[in-house]
Amino acid sequence: MKKHQLFLLCIWLLAVAPGAISAKERVYDLAKLGLKADSKRNASPVLRKVIDKIKAECAPTDSVVLRFAPGRYEFHEKGASQREYYISNHDQVNPKKVGLALEGFHHLTLDGQGAELVFHGRMLPLALVNSAHCTLQNFRIDFAHPHIAQIKVVENSPVDGLTFEVAPWVNYRITKDSVFETYGEGWTARQGVGIAFEEKTKHLVYQTSDLYYSTKGVKEVSPRVLNAPAWKNERLVLGTGIAMRTWERPAPGIFFSHNVNTTVRNVKVHYAEGMGLLAQLCENITLDGFSVCLKGEQDPRYFTTQADATHFSGCKGLILSKNGLYEGMMDDAINVHGTYLKVVKRMDDHTLVGRYMHDQSWGFDWGNPGDRVQFIRSATMDLIGEENRITAIRPYDTEEVKGAREFVITFEKPVAVEINEHAGFGIENLTWTPQVVFSDNVVRNNRARGALFSTPQDVLVENNLFDHTSGTAILLCGDCNGWYETGACRKVVIRHNRFINALTNLFQFTNAVISIYPEIPNLAAQEKFFHGGKDGGILIEDNVFETFDAPILYAKSVDGLIYRRNTVKVNSDYSPFHWNKDRFLLERVTNVKIAE
Repeated sequence: MKKHQLFLLCIWLLAVAPGAISAKERVYDLAKLGLKADSKRNASPVLRKVIDKIKAECAPTDSVVLRFAPGRYEFHEKGASQREYYISNHDQVNPKKVGLALEGFHHLTLDGQGAELVFHGRMLPLALVNSAHCTLQNFRIDFAHPHIAQIKVVENSPVDGLTFEVAPWVNYRITKDSVFETYGEGWTARQGVGIAFEEKTKHLVYQTSDLYYSTKGVKEVSPRVLNAPAWKNERLVLGTGIAMRTWERPAPGIFFSHNVNTTVRNVKVHYAEGMGLLAQLCENITLDGFSVCLKGEQDPRYFTTQADATHFSGCKGLILSKNGLYEGMMDDAINVHGTYLKVVKRMDDHTLVGRYMHDQSWGFDWGNPGDRVQFIRSATMDLIGEENRITAIRPYDTEEVKGAREFVITFEKPVAVEINEHAGFGIENLTWTPQVVFSDNVVRNNRARGALFSTPQDVLVENNLFDHTSGTAILLCGDCNGWYETGACRKVVIRHNRFINALTNLFQFTNAVISIYPEIPNLAAQEKFFHGGKDGGILIEDNVFETFDAPILYAKSVDGLIYRRNTVKVNSDYSPFHWNKDRFLLERVTNVKIAE
């Protein structure tokens, strides 16, 4: 290209993109704005004002850097931003107190430079909403007083019950009705369920699963040492650590909604009362070195989050999670899914009313005009009719999307005549389904399961270590009856992973180390297959299974399954106990190739 032609091209580009010429990098150092590290000052009102300042001063095209100095920062509910957020798979309690409410940003980098952000009360630490091209990096999130209480068994008598020592950071009291109760800034909790950890290894205690107990009649026998006479469990040997919890999950550690191209780099969540990170309706998320983990080998705690480490609901594009450490959480390391709406009314041949069914998943967008959808029969999980597209969608039970549970949806083509509110049908949004790469991660010492995937896009799970996940290490699921989490997996590759002693406990969907387990109430009546659909749609190869028990692979309703070049090493670390005595247990599976 000649010089004058190049010059004219540059002039033209500037003319059609006038904002580009004025774009700037703006750096906001919190230390220079009055927030010093380790000062014990409440950071919540400072951050609220700084964020308002940034929004007022910066153009949409500006590249913004918000920078902490290294050190510790305290966030309290007083002076924090208040937001009404409906967050998938969480308790829909509003308003929420938000430490860092980042909304409507483009090209934002939040750089903690190693800062520790410590929260009090029941806060949502960080929300990134309606933003694009943003990066969060180099900080840690923790709570001063976690809502999960930790105790250690110091005596266990079949007659006198359990005697335990309360961890030093736990605030507790014995109530007037003689129940053990913990509290913090603006909250109280009476835990009735727990998870038991081995003192030295921090593995979940073998064959304990969820502990249900009563602290009724508890009494203090010495400072911070209590006896619960009604709590009896012979498996809890001296030194056992127990994470005492409720089922509440008001907010995650990090919340993403309606974002495009988000990167999280070298960020650690040490505790959250919900998920570690929850993303909904986002496109393209990269987690590199994101961890939900303890503070190191010397951390006296056994637990991290109340629920999943990472959770992705109704996202699209690519979800990339690599180089992470996920440990001590009360549920899975990663769960990727959409949400079925249940058909509750057929208005005409083109129009249905769909409803969010689970009490923790409603109040947010479900779809947009132009989105691809398909329909499924709940009892058999068979697809019904042909794919369709949304031409219009609006809330049915509220004036606006926020807080809605029902939507009136109009479709491009007529809806199959058998779909109605009487027989049990779900609607799946196929547009909001992501590709997933989960690689080079460590998942260990957690409750329930390792990794869950429910997406028709390509899934790659490779080079991970699943170490004492306690339940199933990898689950391919799908459920239009309980959680209403979509949908079928079409192309999944599981390779070069190492699995160490999964299935030390039994939870839901824990039929084998790898479980392909959609919920199908009436499997006998199913006409098609749920997962797969291609020859070798699910490929499991070149993995190492180190196990004390029999089951390696369970599969139900799959078309196209290959298992090859995997190594199984049997050890004697625990006694076999699983009800499933088969290495491979297959129910209604076709096009299978198993080569050990």
